[in-house]
Amino acid sequence: MTGLARAGAALPLLGGVRLGVTLAGRRVEFVDWGFYPPEPWRNFWHSHSYFELCYAYAGHGTFRTGGQQHPVRSGDLFVARPGDVHEITTDARDPLGIVFWSWTMVPERATPERTAPECGPRGADPHSPDTLALLDAFATGPRRIVPAGGTPLPRLLVTLAEEAAAPGPGSAELLTALGSALVLGCARALTDRPAAVPRPAPAPGGRAAAAVARMTRYLDDNFDRPIRVRDVAAQVHLSERHAARLFHQATGRTILGHLTRYRLGVAAQRLADPTLRPLSVAAIARSCGYPDARHFSTAFRRHWGVLPTQVRAQGGTRQLVPRQVGAMTGPKAGEAAR
Repeated sequence: MTGLARAGAALPLLGGVRLGVTLAGRRVEFVDWGFYPPEPWRNFWHSHSYFELCYAYAGHGTFRTGGQQHPVRSGDLFVARPGDVHEITTDARDPLGIVFWSWTMVPERATPERTAPECGPRGADPHSPDTLALLDAFATGPRRIVPAGGTPLPRLLVTLAEEAAAPGPGSAELLTALGSALVLGCARALTDRPAAVPRPAPAPGGRAAAAVARMTRYLDDNFDRPIRVRDVAAQVHLSERHAARLFHQATGRTILGHLTRYRLGVAAQRLADPTLRPLSVAAIARSCGYPDARHFSTAFRRHWGVLPTQVRAQGGTRQLVPRQVGAMTGPKAGEAAR
């Protein structure tokens, strides 16, 4: 028994939920949801003013529209577009089981509150040209039936049905996200060739920059643990020498120099935080990756020009400026990082 055979009967509950999404300047409002068990049935010739989509989860049948007859089997997705006169019949020996849903799709009207994109970088096109091309191709394209059992659509429908049966916290937001995914998934499946298939833009600086970014994240995420250059290099599958060279070229600092600066920056913030005053300097040192308080004090004074106890005594009122700007190199930097 498929997931939809078990859960799909709950989909009609979504008929009582007002669900709409906006995609690339198109407002999609869901109209109806339904479930047909695998029993002999037939819905006679009719048409709609909206898009009606059906997914067969069991059995066999026939979908007729546009003067054509399309055999339907389990795993097929099919669509009747606005104005399409159509009918569905099932095989009496192996009845068709389907779930269906429908939506309207119209250009969204601009309002003073919606003249700019809700998210994304300033100046970004809120109408996502590739998504707009996809939706327009779906609306007018010739494809009416496709195999979709291997796509995310069945899982999306099961999740929608489960949420309809037992809504949880944040249900409205979850249904909106699932609704968007369902619209785009159907459009992808039923479109021959989207006008534009976007390729991910390469990250600025290419692989080297991506490797440096990953190393930096690793250092910042693990600053409170013992770290060696080999640990960092292993994160990007490079030799220690190659990783160190890339990092220095990109940041102007050694790997351990960056780690030292980051640790001491966090330490300064914690020493100045009045809520952490019950913690000793030694405890703060350990929380920043320095098991030895004396070694921590030496590194802290070398970097900030004052002792940790002075920052604690002044309550963070003094502005700290690093003594060394740029790379920390040589034995002292390595010692400070261990």
